[in-house]
Amino acid sequence: MTRPPVLTTLPARTSRPRAVALVLHGGAEYGAEVVRPWRLAYLRMMPVAHAIWAAGARLGLEVRVLRNRVRGWNEPECHPVHDARWALEIIRAERADLPIVLVGHSMGGRVALRVCDDEAVRGACAFAPWTPDDEPVESVADRDVVIAHGTLDRVTRPEDSYRYAERADACAARLARFDVTAENHALLRRPALWNRLAAEFTVQTAGLVPVHGLLARAFEHKRPDRWCLPL
Repeated sequence: MTRPPVLTTLPARTSRPRAVALVLHGGAEYGAEVVRPWRLAYLRMMPVAHAIWAAGARLGLEVRVLRNRVRGWNEPECHPVHDARWALEIIRAERADLPIVLVGHSMGGRVALRVCDDEAVRGACAFAPWTPDDEPVESVADRDVVIAHGTLDRVTRPEDSYRYAERADACAARLARFDVTAENHALLRRPALWNRLAAEFTVQTAGLVPVHGLLARAFEHKRPDRWCLPL
């Protein structure tokens, strides 16, 4: 694996960035294939990245999209975790002291939750995350977390992300989980909803605007209702 990860930048529309979003794509449990820019798991996150940028660029938000070296998680190597930490090091070196918000889908959702313990990260938004029962939750301590899972998903199981939310709730600063009605794993049936949720979470968690609207109401719910909010 000689090719490094690829980090693409959507620049802020201000003289100086005020925050950074890092977008993480999905993959597979195992696989050494190089992630090409036309792979669907990577392309799936580009509309999400552009929606985040459209909502935050004028406020000073810079968006970075990571393309992993290889397709698989590949336990015990956990290649996408190393790639994400590499990206975070690059961002911290270039944008010192700026808050970072993570947004990931599927395996990328798992990665976002796993690397949430980086000192610059404020929180993670995980769409249809792959969260097996042994996935640690300590990494989200004192971070804001939003999880959203399609009710028709047959690739990653909504009940798994529910159990993750149940376990992580005591660690996170604030946590909410949504059940997205009539949606499957690909995020293609209700794209506007996913884009809106990613954008609102990012600009609010980065501190570019106050927490309000959907997320404010979600965080106010009592548990266990907060772990299965319908959308």
